[in-house]
Amino acid sequence: MELIQKEPELSAYLAADGVIDHEHPLVRETAARLRADHPDAYSYAKAAFEFVRDTIPHSFDTGDTRVTWRASDVLAQRTGICYAKSHALAALLRARSIPAALCYQRLTDDDGSNPAVHGLIALRLPGASEWARQDARGNLPGVVDAQFSLDEERLAWPVRPEFTEVDYPVLYSEPHPAVLNALQSAQNRSELSRALPTEL
Repeated sequence: MELIQKEPELSAYLAADGVIDHEHPLVRETAARLRADHPDAYSYAKAAFEFVRDTIPHSFDTGDTRVTWRASDVLAQRTGICYAKSHALAALLRARSIPAALCYQRLTDDDGSNPAVHGLIALRLPGASEWARQDARGNLPGVVDAQFSLDEERLAWPVRPEFTEVDYPVLYSEPHPAVLNALQSAQNRSELSRALPTEL
């Protein structure tokens, strides 16, 4: 699949804003700690991915009722759904001057019912001509085994077209409005479950 930059300038995928707030002290502190042991861009990107994937549980897996959406809050509270974890990973990458985009899939249950939009990121390492999608949602033994990979995608869920699942090709520099609205309007995880967009 060919990924499409929504913004023509790569600098848009390095920007800080109210969601991907990589200028926040906690984001900077976390990035500095990761960078101390992983000085080159590749090893840092892999470490940031694994940090978000493995140390910030997906709230649907744990039953955590809190809703997070700002990157610094995700790092502080150590919880979030796929969108929130993507915001945190994008912030950590941008803090290291690695362009990071938000991207999405439309996924369903095994019978094609209950569609929902799933969030992940794409990154572009220095000197690379291509974007590489990564999914830090969090692994589940026997169910999800997402890994950091630049050559071959190792996502949580490859799409199944027979169930009308979709890889959206657009690379967003900011969260999609439908995603951000769902996160910001929900007071708890139960409300969020009902507010999740079913398509973009």
